[in-house]
Amino acid sequence: MTTMTETSARFREFKMPDVGEGLTEAEILTWFVQPGDTVTDGQVVCEVETAKAAVELPIPFDGVVHELRFPEGTTVDVGQVIITVDVAPGSGDAPAPAAAAPAQEPVEAPEAEAEPKGRTPVLVGYGVAETSTKRRPRKGAAPAPEAAAAAAAVQAELNGHGAPAAEPEAPSARPLAKPPVRKLAKDLGIDLATVVPTGKDGIITREDVHAAAAPAEAPAAAPAAPAATDAEAPAVVSDSARETRIPVKGVRKAIAQAMVGSAFTAPHVTEFVTVDVTRTMKLVAELKEDKDMAGVRVNPLLVIAKALLVAIKRNPEVNAAWDDANQEIVQKHYVNLGIAAATPRGLIVPNIKDAHDKTLPQLAEALGELVSTARDGKTSPAAMAGGTVTITNVGVFGVDTGTPILNPGESAILAVGAIKLQPWVHKGKVKPRQVTTLALSFDHRLVDGELGSKVLADVAAILEQPKRLITWA
Repeated sequence: MTTMTETSARFREFKMPDVGEGLTEAEILTWFVQPGDTVTDGQVVCEVETAKAAVELPIPFDGVVHELRFPEGTTVDVGQVIITVDVAPGSGDAPAPAAAAPAQEPVEAPEAEAEPKGRTPVLVGYGVAETSTKRRPRKGAAPAPEAAAAAAAVQAELNGHGAPAAEPEAPSARPLAKPPVRKLAKDLGIDLATVVPTGKDGIITREDVHAAAAPAEAPAAAPAAPAATDAEAPAVVSDSARETRIPVKGVRKAIAQAMVGSAFTAPHVTEFVTVDVTRTMKLVAELKEDKDMAGVRVNPLLVIAKALLVAIKRNPEVNAAWDDANQEIVQKHYVNLGIAAATPRGLIVPNIKDAHDKTLPQLAEALGELVSTARDGKTSPAAMAGGTVTITNVGVFGVDTGTPILNPGESAILAVGAIKLQPWVHKGKVKPRQVTTLALSFDHRLVDGELGSKVLADVAAILEQPKRLITWA
């Protein structure tokens, strides 16, 4: 889809692109520019949230921002114009914007902010600018012409009488916070400049914003003063004080639609097995000391992921999808392993492409990158597309097990419960052992009880005797 058009030789429009796979809308989270700012080819002008992820949009031409068509928080259909740019500034009087976007945030002092090295945002089809770009922060509203003229006159009079000209005040540092945190602060009415940061390198976190909002919310809960005149209306408890309504959109909306669609389309079957993973935990400890695993994160999830990949290799029929339109079962000869990750924007399931071909160190590295990218809110829509089988680790929340719902288009999902020290019969004696419970949900149209049981039993057997990773691989 073309995302830019020419309104004249001077003004060009940039439309909301399809930043995912067939997405129809996106919410504007943050504008990084304002009317009057100079932009260059490849410069990020805004961040939007689709049904899959938050994505930064670079502008594909140079010029001066003329108009922002939508304020932050607005959901815009793909193909709608979101910004117009004057590509030939100074060539004549520019027409006034059709409708000025409402103010989005408290005024921030201007400060140049360089793009991080080694990372240039690119929108498919536009390429990257030859030179490095700078992101200009938002500017406050310009003073009215009358006020500016009066201020200039006063200053000129002062200077004429020998009074020293006041030196410009140094711009205050812009508070460091990620876009989701800025949006949260905006929703709660919190000025980030007043928030005390506790994150690494002085970054403001969601907890910091909530802490700053708590004192402001406390008086609202306090009882009203007893002194009241007869003319005053009686105190009424507002519904908003007892309930919070959160619009369902973006990632949360996509999750809801996908889960409902999956639950009422695919006939789910869930099987459980409790297994002694003491030897797996010993293997994890040994791998942490292995020089070949230096620099990568090693944890039980790594071994569990490898165990599932081996089980799929032994039972390839489980790695399939149901094509309802053609009434066909599509068997996949590759495994894109999904890992469910909880993020500030909700649950997302990015996947490791061609996980079946990766060695253990490569799998560990891919898992680490996947988790860190998800936590930073930088997971791309492409990283969440094309999954075949998923793992969800509910054990990190202290949960023993669950009955997970399949991701649409996938055949199976493995839930891993908490690993706990429990009494277990080992070699004829009751001993304390590391034990966990696994749950495998699968689509009964694709996977019958025998096949599902074999896959789950294979995963359990590998975790009980990790040496099978070598003998069965």
